[in-house]
Amino acid sequence: MLEIKNLHVEIDGKKILNGLTLTINPGEVAAIMGPNGSGKSTLSYVIAGKEDYEVTEGDILLNGESILEMEANERAAAGLFLAFQYPLEIPGVATMTFLKAAMNAQAKARGEAELSPGDFMRKVRAAADRLGINPDMLKRPLNVGFSGGEKKRMEILQMTLLDPAYCILDETDSGLDIDALRIVAEGVNALRGAGRGMLVITHYQRLLDHIVPDKVHVMAKGRIVKSGGPELALELEKDGYANYVEAA
Repeated sequence: MLEIKNLHVEIDGKKILNGLTLTINPGEVAAIMGPNGSGKSTLSYVIAGKEDYEVTEGDILLNGESILEMEANERAAAGLFLAFQYPLEIPGVATMTFLKAAMNAQAKARGEAELSPGDFMRKVRAAADRLGINPDMLKRPLNVGFSGGEKKRMEILQMTLLDPAYCILDETDSGLDIDALRIVAEGVNALRGAGRGMLVITHYQRLLDHIVPDKVHVMAKGRIVKSGGPELALELEKDGYANYVEAA
């Protein structure tokens, strides 16, 4: 279970999250929607352990254990994965080298044996094939020269291979055309299961047409102001956020 309790967060003295409380159960897909500046991306960064953000009050618990004192790599080893809105290009780092290092680091942290070269190649090729990733992409530096859709597919490939317990998807639909959105959503849906929770951050119903959430939460002014089922996203698509921002 991922629990966020009364979370208050600042950066450079500016308060962004204001007592946010949220619980994501194993197997649950929760969507967060809200206007620009409501703190959605900040929430994803704080969960993942990005530096520069100061938690002034509250806690984040993963399976009952606080993760606030953990480094980002320790949180990843504990089962958290963040898919960025804008994945970085890393010139000079081969994609396959990166994937192998990440998978073996996770295996070591979990007390498992490192993958043999043959097992590693089979896992990567099978996952890449399911996501429609051209094998030539795997021969290039990580994300260098990739389109927006290719970068997002690469992140979903990483998520598939690392097998996290909780996935945070920060506006994964950003920059995707219709075909890329469908392929990425299929990759995400393939990972849905009783043991894995997901937090999907988005502005638009179009992503939730493909990744249908169990719960939808509306965020405004740094906190959750409304929660409901998938129908709540349709209401937001029709009426916008103005009423919720005013109430917050």
